Amino acid sequence: MTLVQERLPPGWSIRLSSDQEAERRIDGVAELTAPDGTTAVFLIEAKRSFVTSDLAAALDRIRSHRLPRVARPMPLLAARYLGSSVRSWLEERGVSYVDATGNMHLRLEQPAMYMRDRGADRDPWRGPGRPRGTLQGPPASRVVRALIDFVEPMTVPELIRLSGASTGATYRVVEFLEREALLRRGQGGRVVEVEWRRLLERWSEDYGFQSSNSVTRCLIPRGLPALEESLRDAQGLRYALTGSLAAHRLAPYAPVRLAMAYVDDVSQTIEKLSLRPVDSGANVLIAHGKYDVVFDRVEQDDGLTFVAPSQAVVDLLTGPGRSAAEGQEVLDWMERHESSWRRQPAGSRA
Repeated sequence: MTLVQERLPPGWSIRLSSDQEAERRIDGVAELTAPDGTTAVFLIEAKRSFVTSDLAAALDRIRSHRLPRVARPMPLLAARYLGSSVRSWLEERGVSYVDATGNMHLRLEQPAMYMRDRGADRDPWRGPGRPRGTLQGPPASRVVRALIDFVEPMTVPELIRLSGASTGATYRVVEFLEREALLRRGQGGRVVEVEWRRLLERWSEDYGFQSSNSVTRCLIPRGLPALEESLRDAQGLRYALTGSLAAHRLAPYAPVRLAMAYVDDVSQTIEKLSLRPVDSGANVLIAHGKYDVVFDRVEQDDGLTFVAPSQAVVDLLTGPGRSAAEGQEVLDWMERHESSWRRQPAGSRA
């Protein structure tokens, strides 16, 4: 509890005590004391790590525990490192947590206290080798996009077909997302439920428009309307608009000042659209890389090609300036209009 004590306001204190009286073992008891002497008691479940699918059972264990003279002890989960999905799950339910990197969330009604701090976004103790607990790389992105874009239920073989990812990569991603409670499988291993909004937000931690691609900054002196006209007239140019331009057609947020696009050929794009590469003052960002999934399920509108809503959102959540706020607006739109953008897998059996 040293990390918690260091961050408490003056006059507050927290101390650990052993659970001598309990019949059922728990990992610890912590007593928090306010300046006026009011106290609250935390029952602690501590592990090296937690996965989201285990959290409900962990809370049930804590809440089934009783302490003499304590009417309502509060649960607190502690670990060496808590991943973002675990932290989000706990925060949504008002459950306190702390990890050794400094991630913490303490919330009490009596005495009234709210304390939150941020530590590491990645496990600093994870060793080399095949990444575990990650959605990095083109194969994982293909699986994520398919899970979001297509309506469940679906079998894993169907997901392999829809995503175009390898069998091994698909099973690894599905198993990871199941541990993180971002999807649920039913009889026969079918994917029967996908938490697609949380999945998009989780994917944005491992994929970014600028961090996962090579990005060229450009200027089109005549402004973005001229860019759109040039794209309508361009022949043989493979591209897909994303970011604010893609968001504006779904959930207008503010005037678009920055265009973001994926292209196959950067030099050809610059030449055909009369763009000027610049170091600063860019109003066009062109991305190119290994993530060809960005061209899957593109949409045509008013003579232009746009990425699918799921791709636009992750690009906004990881984009510059106000992009993250725009991404949340599009997520809200997607929740209200889910039937208009999620597809039924062709040939699937409901």
